[in-house]
Amino acid sequence: MSYAIIETGGKQYQVTPGNIVDLEKIEGNPGDTIEFNQVSLLHLDQEEVKIGTPLVQNVKVIAEILGQDRSKKVIIFKKKRRKNYRRTKGHRQSFTRVRIKEITG
Repeated sequence: MSYAIIETGGKQYQVTPGNIVDLEKIEGNPGDTIEFNQVSLLHLDQEEVKIGTPLVQNVKVIAEILGQDRSKKVIIFKKKRRKNYRRTKGHRQSFTRVRIKEITG
């Protein structure tokens, strides 16, 4: 089974062809194809593992955007006891859902 480790949005993800992954928000519309060139590690079937220093050269991971969405709300609650101080905030992180089509290298 082939897989690669890609870097996007300041994070690293292990992906295989056919995987559906939620990444940090990437501009694009559903149906668009995108390429990831920042590949840290590559393991293709019947081949040795290629480890980048820091990146593996001439490797691309091609993916298709499935949709743009926002994750569940996270509640931030601050309180200082006996001081009548209470603050409530909420945050919803945007993400892009992609399907990995192929890994070329």
